[in-house]
Amino acid sequence: MFDLISTAYALGGSPSEGGQPNPIASLLPFALMFLVLYLLILRPQMKKQRNQQRMIDELEKNDEIVTSGGIHGTILNIKDDILVVKIADNVKIEVSRAAVSRVKNKEDDKGK
Repeated sequence: MFDLISTAYALGGSPSEGGQPNPIASLLPFALMFLVLYLLILRPQMKKQRNQQRMIDELEKNDEIVTSGGIHGTILNIKDDILVVKIADNVKIEVSRAAVSRVKNKEDDKGK
C-alpha cells in the first residue's frame, strides 16, 4: 500500500526540475469559471431585474396589478412611490411601487 503512494509521488516529479509554471495558465480555470458564472447566473438575473424595473416605471392609472403579497387590484392613483389600489368596492389600499410583481392587463395584451 505504501509502495503505491511513494510511486505516485515519484511520478509527479518535483516542481524545481521543470521550471516555473506559467502564471496565465494557472489563472485560466478561474477566468473560465467566472465567465460561466456570468453567462449562466449574473447576466439573466440582471436582465430580469431590468425588465421588472421597466414594468414598475411604466405603471399607469387603471392598470390591473398583482402585488408580491398576492393582492389583485386596479390602480386608482399614483403618488411618487405609493400606489392607491382598489381591491374591492369601496376598499382602497396604498402599496409601494416595489410591491407590484406583475401587471395583468399588459400580460393579456402580449398574449393576443
